[in-house]
Amino acid sequence: MTDAGETPAASRQADDPFGFPCAFPLKVIGLANAGLAPAVIAVVQRHAPDFSGASLQVRASSAGKYLSLSCTINAVSRQQLDALYRELCAHALVRMVL
Repeated sequence: MTDAGETPAASRQADDPFGFPCAFPLKVIGLANAGLAPAVIAVVQRHAPDFSGASLQVRASSAGKYLSLSCTINAVSRQQLDALYRELCAHALVRMVL
């Protein structure tokens, strides 16, 4: 239910803290494996086709067991982000998505 004179779209925007479209940073942590970065790039590009894999930043953990991959996408909706997080979290090499 919306306030008198408020449109449903305006109500959704007030409930949305992101203000889509917006630049949205992602950090993916996974096992140090040669296939992790290409897999993450492929998943991200499925959900954000304008993402350039060249902008992906990769850092190894001090022991070298894990990799941290950071990128920023142009997010257009909450549904896009939810689907992206679900697919990344389901990947066998991924341990955490922030």
